[in-house]
Amino acid sequence: MVLVIDVGNTNTEIGVFEGEDLLCSWRFVSKTPRTSDEYAVLIQGFFDNDDLDYHEVESVIIASVVPNIMYSLNNGIKKLFNLEALEVGPGIKTGMPILTSDPAEVGADRIIDAVAAYNLYGGPVIVVDFGTATTYDYVDKNGAYLAKVTSPGIQISAEALFRNAAQLPSIAIEKPASILGKDTVTSMQAGLVYGYIGQVEYIIARMMEEIAVPGIKVVATGGYGRMFHEETRAIDIYDPKLSLKGLKIIHDKNIRGNWSGR
Repeated sequence: MVLVIDVGNTNTEIGVFEGEDLLCSWRFVSKTPRTSDEYAVLIQGFFDNDDLDYHEVESVIIASVVPNIMYSLNNGIKKLFNLEALEVGPGIKTGMPILTSDPAEVGADRIIDAVAAYNLYGGPVIVVDFGTATTYDYVDKNGAYLAKVTSPGIQISAEALFRNAAQLPSIAIEKPASILGKDTVTSMQAGLVYGYIGQVEYIIARMMEEIAVPGIKVVATGGYGRMFHEETRAIDIYDPKLSLKGLKIIHDKNIRGNWSGR
């Protein structure tokens, strides 16, 4: 089995692959302070809860955008599995040239999404990840990473609204029945959700206009990706496990020399 770990700004997602099959995945909050022992116990508990034998894990790969937890997390992995984790970063083989002005600025989270989208769905492709930030990444038909757009995630936008306006409440992020809000909550939901749909559609359309090549697919992932996939024709595919699949693809290229992608 292969353990893949995607450490995001808000949540960490863990997946277990047996061959090409994703057996299980679990999530926990990223920024809760934990010792290496706590990480070991937490991860072992996930395995036990789903009747998986953690002793069968042969290798581990991590992509992280939260550097300050990595020392404890890596040591927890060593204690539990007696393995050194492979980390997505400089020097790792991805099979994807990063042709931006400063490739080192492209985060591991964006790389694993881009690798997965290109290898699973082909190129050219725009990858939209609805996470803490909403990110848009462009990969051309030859598999080169060429451009990126970053905007505040919808949760950040919601928090900014109620934290900076004293009379506005915290709200659930969901689409109201109508854009014509009848009270404070539905008016805020309408502004957030319909406004964000407009942002997504405009950014994708503007990227396609400037890229100016035919046949671009748009692949979405991330916590709110399903909602936006259902609400706009601008998104072709929603894949909630895109990041975990990208980690597995990169793992296989580096550990097994098995690169069956495009």
